[in-house]
Amino acid sequence: MAKQKKPQRPKARRPRGFEDRPANILRAEWRLVQSAYAVYDSYGFEPLQTPAFEFADVLGKFLPDEDRPNTGVFALRDDDEQWLSLRYDLTAPLARYVAENFDALAKPFRRYQSGSVYRNEKPGPGRFREFVQCDADSVGAASSAADAEMIMIAADVMKAAGLTDGQYAIRVNNRKLLDGILEQSGVPNTDAGAEQRLKVLRAIDKLDRLGEDGVEALLGEGRKDDSGDYTEGAKLSASGIKAVLGFTVASDPDRGKTIANLEKLVGQSGRGNEGCQELTDIDALLNATGFGPDRVGFDTSIVRGLGYYTGPVFEAELLADIKDKKGRPVRIGSIGGGGRYDDLVSRFRGQPVPATGFSFGVSRFLSALERMDVMLSETQAPVMICAFDRNLMSEYFKMAAELRAHDIRAEVFVGSGNITKQMKYADRRGVKLAVLMGSDEYDAQTVTLKDLVLGAEMAKAISSNEEWKSSRPAQSTISRIDFVSEIKKALDA
Repeated sequence: MAKQKKPQRPKARRPRGFEDRPANILRAEWRLVQSAYAVYDSYGFEPLQTPAFEFADVLGKFLPDEDRPNTGVFALRDDDEQWLSLRYDLTAPLARYVAENFDALAKPFRRYQSGSVYRNEKPGPGRFREFVQCDADSVGAASSAADAEMIMIAADVMKAAGLTDGQYAIRVNNRKLLDGILEQSGVPNTDAGAEQRLKVLRAIDKLDRLGEDGVEALLGEGRKDDSGDYTEGAKLSASGIKAVLGFTVASDPDRGKTIANLEKLVGQSGRGNEGCQELTDIDALLNATGFGPDRVGFDTSIVRGLGYYTGPVFEAELLADIKDKKGRPVRIGSIGGGGRYDDLVSRFRGQPVPATGFSFGVSRFLSALERMDVMLSETQAPVMICAFDRNLMSEYFKMAAELRAHDIRAEVFVGSGNITKQMKYADRRGVKLAVLMGSDEYDAQTVTLKDLVLGAEMAKAISSNEEWKSSRPAQSTISRIDFVSEIKKALDA
């Protein structure tokens, strides 16, 4: 007889760079996002949700290797041979939405949104192909007041997440300043110099990670990393490299002094002087509203990596002393940022449409908060009603409904297994209180309330089964009529 072939079963596996997020992570992310939403709402912004897929030409080519639509983004052709791409951020889809609904929207259009974004890049430690962003954007306001407001929002989100002054800083720069420096170094501020300018921006954006030598190589001919991958440089002249590196260290703790330093650097560049004036206007509004240099500073090393920024840019950086499990210092650095992007909606409209925004990576921010022991309150585990007698399931569900009506999380055990197995389940779920009712308790209209946390502590001192049975640790009998109020007391305690 021929041997029967074993059925072919797929191997359970997930793609690299994509993560499963269990309940504790999701709940923490939701709390962080809701804290940010409360800030956005307080400033008068409104929620919006856009789809994960957009047409590739609508998203635009703002990521590396932009000559091919399938590089840097995840893309596919639909049934009419058009390229679709998963969004790589939430800003480009917003630009499409505003352009599509332009005449119907009140302007400035102020919206906030969170959702997954996707990057078709090499995954690594802390670098994922799918991650959640949380954004706020203002479209239709050209004034520096809109940029100053975004900077204030970023600082207030840091506070809403539980950080205190001194644990974070919002660092601000202006793309026009660097444009002015490059203009004086022979890089034209036109489409002809766009690719070279973008390489300069990406090089400076790596200053924290690669140091001055690494950035100098990327401003010049190029650089090979530790894995052997080669990145072509911006090919600036020696004087151009010197000017750009000098620009990155022009900052001062005093915002006014930074502006004075920049005015000297940009010289007669019209675009550079525009950038200086915008920083001056932002500084005045920050001073008027109490956002001092301890919360917001001007830092010329901040450029932001994406190619669509056109004016003020900023990053939110964590300053707290963070250590890993072995006590070694860990530098988290930037956990979010944003800036002005006046050309993104204009691509569709053929007319100027100013815009500015702020975005942070939810998982990265949350990871940093955990390391700093700054966490929003955790969700309480449900009260578990044990299935002591299957004939009483209707009563168990009635009890659970009464608890939920008083805003107490509750679940009835609907699986299979005796009380011992149910207690093991409760332990794995982190349940603190369990409710038991058998036929005797039902007839007497009582229930048994078991404090599993206290019981576990008391059990450590019990040496035998007989002692366990006689002591019944952390267990009490309460009236069925009063059981909701008694559970409330136990939970509060």
